[in-house]
Amino acid sequence: MFRVEPIHDLELPELLPYRTMRQSVDQYEQGLFVAEGEKVVRRLLESQFTVVSLLLPDRWVPVFEPLLKTRPEPDIPVYTVSDKHVLEQLTGFSMFQGVLAVGKIPVRHTLPEILVRSARPRLFAAVEGLANAENLGALVRNCAAFGVQALIVGETSSSPFLRRSVRNSMGTIFDLTVLETPGLLNTLRALRSEKFHCVAAHPRAPGRIVAQADFTGDCCIVFGSEGHGLTPDILDVCDEAVSIPMPPRVDSLNVGSAAAVFLYEANRQRGFAQLKSR
Repeated sequence: MFRVEPIHDLELPELLPYRTMRQSVDQYEQGLFVAEGEKVVRRLLESQFTVVSLLLPDRWVPVFEPLLKTRPEPDIPVYTVSDKHVLEQLTGFSMFQGVLAVGKIPVRHTLPEILVRSARPRLFAAVEGLANAENLGALVRNCAAFGVQALIVGETSSSPFLRRSVRNSMGTIFDLTVLETPGLLNTLRALRSEKFHCVAAHPRAPGRIVAQADFTGDCCIVFGSEGHGLTPDILDVCDEAVSIPMPPRVDSLNVGSAAAVFLYEANRQRGFAQLKSR
């Protein structure tokens, strides 16, 4: 259930996560994330993630009440204000809807448990060196759209649970299994020992293009940063590096766009069976 608490004091300790929204790395270290916007908050309430609190203009309470009544938490505080301008005073920046929530980052998954519960042929994605949280959120959204069973986030990447990443994922992060690994290289080696075909998406890969790669079996597609691509160590551990054919004057695509191309091709080769089964 939930309880509505009108805000009369913006300095309440319970509102600290909302006052520090710009410090999402600190929130991440506390095991928390902020969901921003009606659709993202709705998807959080529909998910199995733990909801800590909501903060919104009071007119939104009837909109979310049916979902709030279904939540397993015994007493979710719903902090309300007269309008979103009060929220902007609290958070320090303007918002379109003024609908916010705080959730708990789930317990980290392990690779063995992910493998056990993933149906074959498995389709995983991995990312190295992607520091931009918004780009990572776009990648998460594409992974969810194209049936990726697990996203492996390397130690040099941003976390998909930072506020801007959660927002750009449009809440699809709540439906995607994420493995945040302290050692991407060793994780990819472990996948190869499980007979995964690891494909590096690399803009400067010589010869082979995405349509020539084989995505029909267990595979993991590895994406890098837009500026530098993948490091030599990660390229070496992959089975092959392939590229998207483009004119010479175009250096690369945004990682979200590149992921859409690769994941669409993987699903095309699989007859879109993975999407139909979801």
